[in-house]
Amino acid sequence: MQNTKTLSNEKNRLYRELELTKILLRSVPSSLVALFVTGVVAMNLLANKTIYQSPYLALDGGILISWLSFMSMDIITKHFGPKAANRISIFAVLVNLLFCFLFYLVSIIPSSADDYTAFNTIFGGTWFILLGSTLAFISSSFINNHLNYAIYKLFKKESDERLVFMARSYLSTFVGQFVDNLVFAIIVFMIFAPIYWDGFSWTLLQSVTCALSGALLELVMEVLFSPLAYKVTKNWEKEGVGQAYFDYLEDKKCAF
Repeated sequence: MQNTKTLSNEKNRLYRELELTKILLRSVPSSLVALFVTGVVAMNLLANKTIYQSPYLALDGGILISWLSFMSMDIITKHFGPKAANRISIFAVLVNLLFCFLFYLVSIIPSSADDYTAFNTIFGGTWFILLGSTLAFISSSFINNHLNYAIYKLFKKESDERLVFMARSYLSTFVGQFVDNLVFAIIVFMIFAPIYWDGFSWTLLQSVTCALSGALLELVMEVLFSPLAYKVTKNWEKEGVGQAYFDYLEDKKCAF
């Protein structure tokens, strides 16, 4: 009897989660979701290339676009809360996995029209890069979203809402980006690259400096675009964006 009740509760919880996610996807403006998902997909592709390497520093192409995804998460967290940002992050990861699968299918389809070796290598992807980027993004996005909200709770009584938004965005972005870059670098360039790429690898020092320099670079981008991000959140508040989502949370007594 107890097992039946537990199973029923789990089904109800799953149903509420799916229903809440559907409402959220209808509530978050599609333009932001599109930018967010595009950023995640592009980041996965660009991470295939090391754009700079020295004895003390290494950088991959993903750092040029990852700030866009983190800024999107900051906007969503500000308006909808950290759990909503987590749900959108998982959605972006699933879309990225779908596209990686489609890219792989195209890469293995034979063609006599031309030499597509370079195309197939890039779009066919590398399984451990996909693994590293997925684990890195999931862990860093959850850290970013909850740290962002925790900073807000700490300073929510401050009168300058704009200043609080900047502080929570800057701190959470820096920490989240550092975790993302470090996890990715360790998994891809320290663990798997030496095995599958003829001994090519990064050292721990290079991985840490990559994570730090990447986080600093992406923080600069956050600083440049955060005024626009703040303006977006204020417009959402004025326009009542996502009211159906908030009504559902209140009706079901769900946490923000």
